[in-house]
Formats: sequence, C-alpha cells, structure tokens
Amino acid sequence: MDKQATATLQIDNERVRVTAWNFAPGEATGHHRHELDYVIVPLTTGKLMIRDAEGEHVVDLEAGATYTRAAGVEHDVINPGPGRFAFVEIELKR
Repeated sequence: MDKQATATLQIDNERVRVTAWNFAPGEATGHHRHELDYVIVPLTTGKLMIRDAEGEHVVDLEAGATYTRAAGVEHDVINPGPGRFAFVEIELKR
C-alpha cells in the first residue's frame, strides 16, 4: 500500500474548495471519486502515475500548465518519481 500524500485544505466556501497536495516519492492520494468538477494547477514539473479502472498510466505534468476534469473521475494518484511533487486542486461547487 502506498503512503498517504499530504493534503492541506486552503479554502472551503460556498463556491470552491482549494486543496494543496504534496507528495514525497511513493506517496498517493488514495483511491477516490471526484464529486465536483475540478481544476489542477501543477506546482512541480514531473510525472504522476494514475491508477484507474483502465489500469496504470504515467502522465507528464508541467508546473503552471493547468488542466480540468469533470465530476465522476475515479482514480488514485501516485508520485512514482525520485523527488517531491505538488499541485493545487480547485473543486468547483455547484
């Protein structure tokens, strides 16, 4: 089992929930389902491994290269690299 990444809740109001995620090598979010649409802002350039219903795949992320996903995504996010990885997750409340 992977170690748990550090999640720091920064904002949680009627419009958004903002969480900073920090991963040491080998740490993971744990399997979860996104109930809200969300935006990811990578703070680090590097690789993350995604475990989902289709298996495992590695994605390359670049610091500041923001992306978005719709509610309903189910996955575990793992830092497979030798160094730390960080991103900010912004969940959009309805």
